[in-house]
Amino acid sequence: MSSASGAVSPADLLPVTDSRPVVWTIAGSDSGGGAGIQADLHTLHDLGVHGCSVISAITAQNSVAVKMVDPVLMQTFTAQIDALGVDLPPAAIKIGLLPTRLHVEVLTRRLAAIETPFVVYDPVAIASTGTPMAEPNMLEAVREQLLPRLSLITPNGPELEALTGIPTTSPGLLRAGAARLRELGARAVLVKGGHLAWSGELCLDYYQDETREFWLAAPRLDTRHGHGTGCCYASAIAAVVAQDYPVEDAITLARAYLQQGLAAAQGVGAGPGPIAHLGWPADLAHFPRAVLAGSALDRRFGLYETSSARLPDGPFAATEHNLGLYPVVDSVKWLRRLLGLGVKTIQLRIKNLPAAQLAPAIRDAVALGRRHGARLFINDYWQQAIEAGAWGVHLGQEDMETADLAAIQAAGLRLGISTHGYFELMRARELAPSYIALGHIFPTNTKAMPSRPQGLVRLHRYRALMAEWPTVAIGGISEARVAAVKASGVGSIALVSAITASDDWQGATERLLAAVGTGDEPRSATVIREAEHAL
Repeated sequence: MSSASGAVSPADLLPVTDSRPVVWTIAGSDSGGGAGIQADLHTLHDLGVHGCSVISAITAQNSVAVKMVDPVLMQTFTAQIDALGVDLPPAAIKIGLLPTRLHVEVLTRRLAAIETPFVVYDPVAIASTGTPMAEPNMLEAVREQLLPRLSLITPNGPELEALTGIPTTSPGLLRAGAARLRELGARAVLVKGGHLAWSGELCLDYYQDETREFWLAAPRLDTRHGHGTGCCYASAIAAVVAQDYPVEDAITLARAYLQQGLAAAQGVGAGPGPIAHLGWPADLAHFPRAVLAGSALDRRFGLYETSSARLPDGPFAATEHNLGLYPVVDSVKWLRRLLGLGVKTIQLRIKNLPAAQLAPAIRDAVALGRRHGARLFINDYWQQAIEAGAWGVHLGQEDMETADLAAIQAAGLRLGISTHGYFELMRARELAPSYIALGHIFPTNTKAMPSRPQGLVRLHRYRALMAEWPTVAIGGISEARVAAVKASGVGSIALVSAITASDDWQGATERLLAAVGTGDEPRSATVIREAEHAL
């Protein structure tokens, strides 16, 4: 834990979970090693969790064909679950092949007695070779009993049709099929896009829960290999959720894991080979695109039912890669103080100011910023920022849905976007913003946060992944923690209470400027436009 003084402790440098979480896989054994339990355990270990197995069936198969499926005796099936339950409780459970109706019924009863926060089911019924793997009435038991026990179900197109009777020949029908599974009790649905013919050269994955939906897009890779992709996808999701990532981050990372594994997949036998297991994804090229409502991909396929988003038709104006010390203040008074000390990057985050005073305050702030040659970003109030000719605007993820992003871009303002994990990073990437904020790194009382602290390990990963963009670390960063945060390679560190709540704010600011710097010299908008035109 961090000390009372806010200094970095050894715990700050560890992952959010200090030990390897336990994840169960309940699935069939694949004698060929490409799918099932074997693929699951490869994936779980590769992504940093301890995998435990409950074998539901023993299959005799290779890379070409499934020769036999032998469901394990119910006594054997339940004994495995019970043995794990008394000693190795799971942080997450991945379910694969359930060969009979009885296996579904027994597992459903056992799940009711297991305290686990997350259960993901890959509804395997037919092998990739076309061989049936389960009894015909197994899916009926899934619909009637298992679905209400699931946190997430991950069917492909044919599996969704088999479960719901709804075809997947268009985005609208696919959304309806996912909604049907939720009506039957599943809390969330992820439809894998590998079997959707209408999406052409793209693999479009669709997620739906009670409150939201989103699409992820990844290129179809030209490879004959990819045995066990469904198993690995669901196992990767379970592994990442077990490490305390939200499900949208887990799905994003799991798709990247799949893409990098498919790109490097090689044959083992005469048939399709398994995906390669290459560890935690770190190359942005393997990550999926987050399809924004109103985007070109949305318009091409009609992915979202409605969209009122005003998206830009190009990237936002550039800013320097190294923005230096980045105080966030709530008044023009604080702005004047810090600019007078030489701060060159600063954000005005006004809260609870009467509407009549808002525009004048922002105009005064912009004038101050210009006078000091500073990069002033206005938080939230993009209309007033445009009117005042501000240097830039900073928006949260929720503001991306309501702000006129096209107007901000057309006005030449720079845009900073807040992110809190992999999924939001991919959303921000779609807008080509001027910088990306990574947070919140440590616990903070400055504002209510929708996510838990990211920590230094995740900060290092995010910064390296998004190296193409200027990055800003923010959230709970005390003066004592600055050196450790700076070591991640971020070009800027944003602070709030470390300055404004300090008994010696002037001394704190001077020390922080010495430690972090003022960033690269700000360029005028004219210079930036000329540089971009030259490219």
